[in-house]
Formats: sequence, C-alpha cells, structure tokens
Amino acid sequence: MAEERTGGCACGRVRYRAKVESDDAYLCHCRMCQRATGAVSIALTGVRKADVAWEGEPDWYASSPIASRPFCSACGTSLGFAYPDSEKMDLTVASFDDPSRFRPKHHFGAESLHRAFLNTEGLPEIRTESYEPIMKKWAAAGAAPPR
Repeated sequence: MAEERTGGCACGRVRYRAKVESDDAYLCHCRMCQRATGAVSIALTGVRKADVAWEGEPDWYASSPIASRPFCSACGTSLGFAYPDSEKMDLTVASFDDPSRFRPKHHFGAESLHRAFLNTEGLPEIRTESYEPIMKKWAAAGAAPPR
C-alpha cells in the first residue's frame, strides 16, 4: 500500500509529497550519476511521476540526451532522475525527510562501482556533535547542525 512521504532540498525552496509503494531503493554508480552529484554513488527510489506533488517547482537539468534531473538551483540539492518518456521517475533517498526506512536492494551502473566505498565497516566514526571545530562554527552562527 502506498504511503505519502515528504522531502525537499536543503534550503527549503523545493518541497515534495510523494506516494511511495515500498521501502526498496538502489544505489546507482553510473558515471552520469557520479558526475551529476559529485558522489561515488547515489541512493534512489522509484515512484510514479503522477504520484509526486511539487511544492516549489524544482529546476530540471538535461543531464544526457535521454534523461533529466530535478534539483534546486538555490542550494544545489539533487532531487532525482527521470526519463522524459516514462511515467516513472526516481527520487533521491537522502532528500526525503525520513530516509531511514529505505533499504538498498541492488546496485546499478556496476561498471563504475568504487568498491572501496561499499564496505566501510571498521573505519573510525566521528559524530558531528563530538567534533568541536564544527560545533563552534554552528554555535557562532546561532544555529545547530541539520538532523
């Protein structure tokens, strides 16, 4: 059963409500996604375009001759991926207000996969609130880190 979930960009200019059928997601490692996001992979989940209601229209970037990507031109947040000739699209998992429910089910674009970033278990973990230099910057700005 579809559940409505909300999300948006970092600055709040673009918000959305989307009917999401499942918690399934995937990691895309293709070079187009890597270059569009500046990341080694991007977590995406599929939805029907008709099930996405934008509050504050996103900007769209034609990232290739076959696809375009919604994003916020004010803060740069990547919001998804869409083929113009499909009734479906993908939304970025991290742009949801609560991304914790999504679970990756497969990898796509495996030819460009950076395996060293897949299993980082055992690497030191530094929590934002325990890193004094950045917490001083947030305090000086009269704000707190995003949650």
